[in-house]
Amino acid sequence: MKLDIIKQQRLWWIISSIACLISLIAMVVCWTQFGAPLRPGLDFVGGTRLQLSLACVATDSCGDPIDVSEVRNILAQEGLEGSSIQIVENYTLSVRTQTLTDVERTALQQLLTNEIGEFDPQTVQIDTVGPTIGQELFISGIGALLTAFFGIVVYLSFRFKFDYAIFAILALVHDVLIAAGVFAILGLTLGVEIDSLFLVALLTIIGFSVNDTVVIYDRIRETSANSEGGESISDIVDRAVNDTLTRSINTSVTTVLPLFAIFLFGGETLKFFALALIVGFISGAYSSIFIASTLLALWRERQGVGTMAVTDTPVSEEV
Repeated sequence: MKLDIIKQQRLWWIISSIACLISLIAMVVCWTQFGAPLRPGLDFVGGTRLQLSLACVATDSCGDPIDVSEVRNILAQEGLEGSSIQIVENYTLSVRTQTLTDVERTALQQLLTNEIGEFDPQTVQIDTVGPTIGQELFISGIGALLTAFFGIVVYLSFRFKFDYAIFAILALVHDVLIAAGVFAILGLTLGVEIDSLFLVALLTIIGFSVNDTVVIYDRIRETSANSEGGESISDIVDRAVNDTLTRSINTSVTTVLPLFAIFLFGGETLKFFALALIVGFISGAYSSIFIASTLLALWRERQGVGTMAVTDTPVSEEV
């Protein structure tokens, strides 16, 4: 497989620009509705989440699905009008509200049972997180992301050169933005909320993407050192990316396939964590191949560097 990476660079940039623009628009819309770029989950905003399934699910004898408006009226009776309501698979109710005491939770659960129907006690899930803890989790997660970006800049600056690091970071921002955009859209359309696992997914995406970028950069540097005089930086980058293209695709495919299995069969807890990784890994492979490399070639050309500098000597180890 051989692609004209540099000749078609505008196409790659247009595709990325459209994806990033859609992500930004979705995040802005989320901000207007939820006060945050993504729909925040219980981990970040604090409160109580109550999830229950109707008992009829076990016997497959359910009739009409749970009515959201009916649930909203019940919550209003308890002074919980601002609560978030989500119906999962028609007969499972998930309610996120302000922090409730044990007595208040019991009263709400009993009221829901009286008005909607009997719930299976084995399916009841109750989670409570204080707002202070939620804020600390958010701050810690953002701090971890910023630390990761800083560490990558330092590492790539020493391993290669500073401009390599800048374009690698741009590719990582691209990956994080697209993953966040997908979840912003899911939050608006399906009510999907992000939790602390989403931040873990973003850190994992960053690690995967930068590894792929380092492999391509290493091949660019090695190709430059072995190239004959007069070969342009665009030709060097094009040849280096094509040399690593099969490896990048194979690595991405073999990594994403198990994630698809987790997404389909891993249950609700891991479903959206796996989805975030799938989106991020695919975006990371794309940005490493088509964004980081082409931006580096464009920058070196604009700087008047016909070929790679002699100081960009290759290293022998594989990444």
